[in-house]
Amino acid sequence: MELDQAKDTGSAWLDCQAIEAWINGHQVVKDLTLRLRSGESTAVLGPNGAGKTTLVKLISRSLYPVVKPGSHLRLFGSETVNLWTLRQRLGVVSNEVEQRIPASLTGRELLLAAFFGAIGLGRDRTPTAEQRSRTETLLKSMDLDGLADENYGQLSEGQRRRLLIARALVHEPEVLVLDEPTNALDLRARHKLLRIMRGLCQQGTTLVLVTHQVDAIIPEIQRVVGLQDCLVNLDGSAEDILTGPRLSKLFDTPLTVVQAGGYRQVLPG
Repeated sequence: MELDQAKDTGSAWLDCQAIEAWINGHQVVKDLTLRLRSGESTAVLGPNGAGKTTLVKLISRSLYPVVKPGSHLRLFGSETVNLWTLRQRLGVVSNEVEQRIPASLTGRELLLAAFFGAIGLGRDRTPTAEQRSRTETLLKSMDLDGLADENYGQLSEGQRRRLLIARALVHEPEVLVLDEPTNALDLRARHKLLRIMRGLCQQGTTLVLVTHQVDAIIPEIQRVVGLQDCLVNLDGSAEDILTGPRLSKLFDTPLTVVQAGGYRQVLPG
């Protein structure tokens, strides 16, 4: 592993030590050690199959590591996490969440249900005036207020992605994890989402961008972690890691990096 010591800007909200995990009898994590710090927006970068989504599952607690000596996974300093409490501090947007949403659900209902840790509103779930106000504020901030009563299945990919981010923000979490947020977006939707991500960082949210796309890494990202086989292969500042030689090694192909306006594009080497 190539490691550049990044400045310790805060306490670790995620602390993985020698993690091992299995899915359906297949070992998906062998020996993962990683610490992510509060106040330090980070990109987790790597090719398809590198273990990025597996890491998101560990963070969201949809995948649990093997309990063994010398190994731990701590979220906000604790190995035992109440999922309801975790939702107050951590927002996650992933394909796993998106697949659970009924096409007939409206955007407003999806956000209101998030206050109850649910996908939809039932008869026993009555949002408060404060929750309704927060919902309208989030819809407006994501440029979705005119689409709040549209069915989820009728929205474009970009609109759905912004709606899911709004849903993850209902509790004003300290940390927001976005798993491949710019996938399948056209240029207009992509640029709008990048502006939203930048605004969240500038407002103090600790962003974790999980992606294989270098050009999705916004200028506010301070640290880059490169994964291969769900192991940390690179770790350091964006300036030091997002270079042709290091990305060529990470993606196992010759690459050249060009930079403009704080963003980087990757070209064949």
